[in-house]
Amino acid sequence: MSSASAAGVTTGGMFAAIDARDGAGFVSYLTEDAVFRFGSAPPVQGRDAIQAAVDGFFSTIAGCSHSIRNSLLQDDTLVCEGEVTYERHDGSSITLPFADVFEYDGELIAHYKIYIDIAPLYAD
Repeated sequence: MSSASAAGVTTGGMFAAIDARDGAGFVSYLTEDAVFRFGSAPPVQGRDAIQAAVDGFFSTIAGCSHSIRNSLLQDDTLVCEGEVTYERHDGSSITLPFADVFEYDGELIAHYKIYIDIAPLYAD
């Protein structure tokens, strides 16, 4: 499978895992030594560390749902633009724009960067 076809498979299943708040399912789309950066947080490397980071984040929200609006694939890099709706524990929700950059190593993501301003999620 080429990176181009892997990208289509990866993003659908991967976003479903994220929306299910399934940290183990999410990291299965990453290489063992992947580097993950969420917004302005420091990069995290390796599946175990990434799963711990995303599970920690998942505990701060009641749910989430991603909607991809646009994507661009060039060579082994996929860029997705969209919106994510976060459900807070108090029952309220907020929708924020994001852009993700995925750099593939074969069929798995080696570098995953999320560009988002997450501060409004935690604002009063």
